[in-house]
Amino acid sequence: MSRSNEGTAKGSKTGSDFLQLDIGQAPPGNRTDWLAGRLRAAIADGTLPVGSRLPASRVLAAELRVSRGLVTEAYQRLAETGQVAGRGRAGTVVVAAPPPPPGPAPAVPRGGLVDALRAVPCRIDLSPGVPDLTAFPRAAWLQAERRVLAALTPADFGYGNPQGAPALREAVAGWLARNRGIRADPGEVVVVAGVAQALGLLAQVLPGAGVRRVAVEDPGSLGARQQLEHGGLDVVGVPVDGAGLEVAGLRASGAQAVLLTPAHQFPTGVVLDGERRRDLLAWAAGGGLVLEDDYDAEHRYDRAPVPALRALAPEGVCYAGSVSKLLAPALRLGWLLVPRRLRDPVVEAKRYADLGNPVLAQLVLARLMESGELERHLRFVRRRHRRRRDAMLRAVAERLPGARVHGAAAGLHLMVTFDGASFPDTALAEAALALGVKTHPLSWHRLRPGPPGLILGYAAGPVSEIEEGVAVLGRALRECRQDHRR
Repeated sequence: MSRSNEGTAKGSKTGSDFLQLDIGQAPPGNRTDWLAGRLRAAIADGTLPVGSRLPASRVLAAELRVSRGLVTEAYQRLAETGQVAGRGRAGTVVVAAPPPPPGPAPAVPRGGLVDALRAVPCRIDLSPGVPDLTAFPRAAWLQAERRVLAALTPADFGYGNPQGAPALREAVAGWLARNRGIRADPGEVVVVAGVAQALGLLAQVLPGAGVRRVAVEDPGSLGARQQLEHGGLDVVGVPVDGAGLEVAGLRASGAQAVLLTPAHQFPTGVVLDGERRRDLLAWAAGGGLVLEDDYDAEHRYDRAPVPALRALAPEGVCYAGSVSKLLAPALRLGWLLVPRRLRDPVVEAKRYADLGNPVLAQLVLARLMESGELERHLRFVRRRHRRRRDAMLRAVAERLPGARVHGAAAGLHLMVTFDGASFPDTALAEAALALGVKTHPLSWHRLRPGPPGLILGYAAGPVSEIEEGVAVLGRALRECRQDHRR
């Protein structure tokens, strides 16, 4: 008997390996609905994630022993609902999961679970702290990587210096001199895995220097505060007003050190003004220590740059920066400058933490800095971020009645408050998340009570997403106000 005859013999299979489809399970006369339903269910439960390619219609039709038109019609139904799309030679590809069925609003994580919120699915993400990741300079990075690899010797693939690759430390020193007014020797630079690790290392070494209580801005970054608390430090909040951190409150707190974001305060966006800077540096000269997170310093639109505190008082300031908001958080590359008395303990803590950052990525970043590519990238994203900032300002004015905007002159986010409102901002964030839009309630980043508000990131998505996301927030705001009146 030939193979073709065996294929049609009694007991032959009428199904496909793809999703283990068995056409015999389809109700008579309703095979198209059955097939479309099976495909839709597989997309919904993640069996066919976004980016998956469906079999060619003729192939699946042959395996199921149905007409090609039946399979084509099933694919077309999914295309009409936006779940798949034809991509030419790439075939039919899953492009979106179906919306979840109506149900109770998913709870917004509380108690500092910012990382947990990142994992919650949504249609539009307006979370703060993320740049335009589609703008990552892939071509420039690849070109720099090729040149780095071509110049490396076999010995260069061994363990690197825990303090950081000398080439990157030199490039960072040059970058800080050109862009932040900081004059530093490459030997002063410690390469770290972002500002988060910088704070973690400081939390380890500061108790040995007699620092056990650290003041933080209120409101201020929840994540930064948690880094210090995780390291065992006692954290106390100091109010922030329109001029920045209240230094009188810092003096009254009894803290030996203070963590602040003077160039663009998170989340309010205010700049530490001249009088407060002088007062703060006088406090540091009297024995205090400033932990300067140079947050969003590069991203400014409507104001002049402000110098880093480290440039004014090197022995009173620990300075931390990174490329997370300039290139991408995934690189995990940043730098830390500390007073001489802390340098050896910090380098030792870094050595025991991870033996140093990956060397190849350090060398590529160094080349981008030295070649001018990083400055070119900054100019490009600054223009794009400004357009998105303007779009969000327009949308907030139109869609969020009663909202007051803070910090629009720089950065990658806006803070909006609803003065006089009595609903909790966590309820507003939960209502928005239930409608598919993710953002941060302002209360997450407060230690003291204050008016409800939201922190809205505008850099990561296109203008159309910003406009749609703020429109959804407007709907959630109306629901919260109505619920509170009941």
